[in-house]
Amino acid sequence: MSRVALCCMSHSPLLNLPGPSADLLQDITAQLQTATAFVRDFDPELVVVFSPDHYNGFFYRLMPPFCIGTAATGVGDYGTRSGPLDVAADTATAMATAAWDAGVDVSLSAAMDVDHGTVQPLDTLFGDRTPPIVPVFINSVATPLGPLKRVRALGTAIGDYLAGVDKRVLLLGSGGLSHDPPVPTLATAPPAALDRIVGGAPMSADARAARQDAVIAAAHAFAHGDSPLQPLNPDWDHAFLDLLDNDRLAEVDGWRNEWIAAEAGNSAHEVRTWVAAFAALSALGAYKTEQRYYRAAPELIAGFAIRTAVLS
Repeated sequence: MSRVALCCMSHSPLLNLPGPSADLLQDITAQLQTATAFVRDFDPELVVVFSPDHYNGFFYRLMPPFCIGTAATGVGDYGTRSGPLDVAADTATAMATAAWDAGVDVSLSAAMDVDHGTVQPLDTLFGDRTPPIVPVFINSVATPLGPLKRVRALGTAIGDYLAGVDKRVLLLGSGGLSHDPPVPTLATAPPAALDRIVGGAPMSADARAARQDAVIAAAHAFAHGDSPLQPLNPDWDHAFLDLLDNDRLAEVDGWRNEWIAAEAGNSAHEVRTWVAAFAALSALGAYKTEQRYYRAAPELIAGFAIRTAVLS
């Protein structure tokens, strides 16, 4: 039998950029250190990473709802690690097969590019000594999106598969909570951005620098109340976290995507990574959350949260 633990956390490019206050960074850093200690004590032999992408690896020319990678490379955006990641290819293939057998359609990639949504939590928890991983991409940005009940079904299928894996496995969810940063979609992208988000046109170093400057400027305006971006919704965030803390995950099956965006912003769909991770853990039995951290962080344009959990 596998021994499984969970760590879910928000990510933000702004954690690696100038702008956030020392107080905010000290608070979040201390909490991330607590999560890192939890993971270090668990000492995983395998990490299953549920994460989104921000048009760095997946594009509208072919946008799967889910994809499991048998190989992956970090693109190195926003100060995260670049280069090949250590992927457990045979396990990834077996996991995809198990999902198909469970009635969940998932794509398979032998050359997955992953961005800060995947690599930032790995860098945070492991530095450059990450155990073998299985990257599980969950589309959370490129609308239209499938129903949340399918995300939960994916997580359940992966949890059922992990029941037969004789390793210490960490389920790692990356994303959320309420936030609405200026991320383009097919319906909202200006013409200059369409080549990027549809065809995957490469970004030059100058273009990446310009995007970073734009993110910093957007966060500064948002934190100072001078922004058209949708406000954070701490009440929604707390309600979602309470749902997880009390193992009421099935309730998300009735959530409409339009409601999520209206209440918590378009990028709040990244909670899909948390839903999948917790569904995988729940498939293995009752669980209890341990570290419970939340902070509304306008300087990051995000409701920032961390949860760790173990089977009870």
